Amino acid sequence: MNRALTFKVFLLLLSLSTFIFATNSLVSGETGDGEVTVGDRIASIAEQFLGKPYDPDPIGAYVRRSVIVYDDEVDCMYLTFRTVELALSKNQEDAIKIALEKRFFTKGYLGPDGRVLNYNERYEYGEDMIDSGKFGREITEELGPTVQIAGSRGRQKVIILPKDSIKESKGFKNGDIIFFVKRPETRLYGEIIGHIGILKVEGDNIYLIHASGKKNGKGTVKKVPFLDYVKDMDFAGIRVTRLTDP
Repeated sequence: MNRALTFKVFLLLLSLSTFIFATNSLVSGETGDGEVTVGDRIASIAEQFLGKPYDPDPIGAYVRRSVIVYDDEVDCMYLTFRTVELALSKNQEDAIKIALEKRFFTKGYLGPDGRVLNYNERYEYGEDMIDSGKFGREITEELGPTVQIAGSRGRQKVIILPKDSIKESKGFKNGDIIFFVKRPETRLYGEIIGHIGILKVEGDNIYLIHASGKKNGKGTVKKVPFLDYVKDMDFAGIRVTRLTDP
């Protein structure tokens, strides 16, 4: 089998195994007027990952294997990547093209065998995802009173929505991407963002869908009441981005 055909078969297999996520019913994510927004699609697709095992690989199983799609185990960054890519795509092949644009500082490239050639150029830190603008417009300051805390990795200060402001905010929407900000004294490698999740709004209830676990440990993708999670979390606060339809 020649390389071109091998690559086409590879894409077809990925399409057959994962296209269900992109085509699942979005009835539960519809807005009141029946229109489905990109935020609704993000929330609904994230929900399809519930129960998936947590990826304990320190660098990510998908990075270790040099692949775009590895839905068997997911960590919080992969869950965000994959959910956004599927929500914005028309089919699996389109989702891969979007992934090559969104996961990297520059652009991702595939070899003849369909494996990623330059994962060393990927986003490894959540704060870089936010600043790229590829995962929506940052709306942190629109959600309530913010505070500044010490930054790192070239950022002197970071504006966050602290825990008390989160509890009072009424501005969250379906598909909002929540970046949980670590307290400066808990940062191990200068990382500002310690976790990422996606919001699902159901009436007056707000849920957090996130890959819950620890590297070199166990866990699953869970859906939990957002404010309950915030109440018990050890993070200083959050930053939030929101993708909207063109």
